[in-house]
Amino acid sequence: MFQKTIYRADMLRCALCTDAPCSAACGRLKPADLLRSIWFDNEKIAAARLPAENPCLGCPAPCEAACVRPGEVPIKGLIRRLHEEVRPKLELPEPENEDCLRTELCGIPLENPFLLSSSVVASTYDMCARAFEAGWAGACFKTICSFEIHEVSPRFSAITGDNGTIIGFKNVEQLSDHSVAENMEIFRRLKKNYPTKFILASIMGQNEAEWEKLARQCQENGADAIELNFSCPNMAEGGLGSDIGQDPELVERYTAAARRGASIPILMKPTPNVAAMSPSAEAAKRGGADGFAVINTIKSIIGVNPHTYVSAPAVHGMSALGGYSGAAVKPIALRFLAELGKNPKLAGMHLSGMGGVESWLDALEFILLGASSIQVTTAVMQYGYRIIDDLKSGLKLYLAEKGFSSVKEAVGLALDSVSETTDVLERDTVIFPKFHPEKCIGCGRCAVSCADGGHQAIRLNAERRPVLDGKNCVGCHLCVLVCPQRAISSGRKRFLKKS
Repeated sequence: MFQKTIYRADMLRCALCTDAPCSAACGRLKPADLLRSIWFDNEKIAAARLPAENPCLGCPAPCEAACVRPGEVPIKGLIRRLHEEVRPKLELPEPENEDCLRTELCGIPLENPFLLSSSVVASTYDMCARAFEAGWAGACFKTICSFEIHEVSPRFSAITGDNGTIIGFKNVEQLSDHSVAENMEIFRRLKKNYPTKFILASIMGQNEAEWEKLARQCQENGADAIELNFSCPNMAEGGLGSDIGQDPELVERYTAAARRGASIPILMKPTPNVAAMSPSAEAAKRGGADGFAVINTIKSIIGVNPHTYVSAPAVHGMSALGGYSGAAVKPIALRFLAELGKNPKLAGMHLSGMGGVESWLDALEFILLGASSIQVTTAVMQYGYRIIDDLKSGLKLYLAEKGFSSVKEAVGLALDSVSETTDVLERDTVIFPKFHPEKCIGCGRCAVSCADGGHQAIRLNAERRPVLDGKNCVGCHLCVLVCPQRAISSGRKRFLKKS
């Protein structure tokens, strides 16, 4: 696990305001930018941007008084910690240029790996233009189709954390509600006004002729590449969306049709609603695909109202399966990405990763498992296009710290460590937990979890501090995970005798 000093939990009451009053009240800093960097795993960049002298010394903290939740966000204390605890440990200053972020998608240059994914966040000219101005390298435009789209209301629901932050997000949204002609006009305008930005055209046809025609039209009107949506869980009727992605024969046939219509790169977007993704991916390769966009949303049901007995979002007393996204799906996305990245039959094909990316650290995990480009939707819906600042600066600093001259050097470095089974894992060592009494508050969470969910290896002493019974401890590290103070870490090893 990547070790941080300051966590989201230290600022949970921060609302991440737009045009934040805390920044308006401060005469020296922009506290809102610093807090947002902490939120997105980017505390080092926040610390690097502080002046040499602590700007908060002797300050009456007008930022905290101006906060929309006065007294609930320790802004001054967080900045002090950045200055005193993080800044002295910085290995490097913030890199000045972004050359190391340059990459490519099937040979076409990208100024950085970050694209908007096909969704409402990339559905109009204005939205894409504002994202490009903010620093996104490109956009996968909301899926284009030739049939009429009529959306329902409401069409979103979510599982949230204790502070209201979205953990898992469900949508029953469909495809672009603009006509094909309107979308082609948007492509032409974007390419004219933003010639260096990457336009990935997501399409969905109803038959081979439509897949071919849509691919041709997108290429003719400025798209740099095409993404075949074989995975939308909300367009399953009549052999659309995820119905196609579950049928390798249809995947190959429709990919070949799109390839007949266009010579630009084609990415296939397979459905995650399968046990294995490789069969459909290999079929797409046979049909002429150049890479894959992994993953789309997962079929889901969120919540059931205990009074109406309808799940969310409820539309006039009914609901439906919908696509699940957000931070909660990242482990599943990484699993499918690794599957394709390790498949020798798919070697050399581009992988565009998505599913739960909020911070540069999330993006890096996808890169380390084989993704050369990253797509984002749910985090943008929650926090806005502004997250690109921390995505770029955090990844840029990481690359500099590692001595990498390019993001390409990090692609796939973690693939060899991933096994499909646990059979390869070493089983002759127990790593005991290490308790840090200076951080411990004596809550006993570790003891109760070990007693009721582990191996009865922890008790509290008279001072309410944990004591380990090494004979019972198996090194599962449940205690490490449940400690609310992060007062437990990995400790010494015990080597088991081989039988």
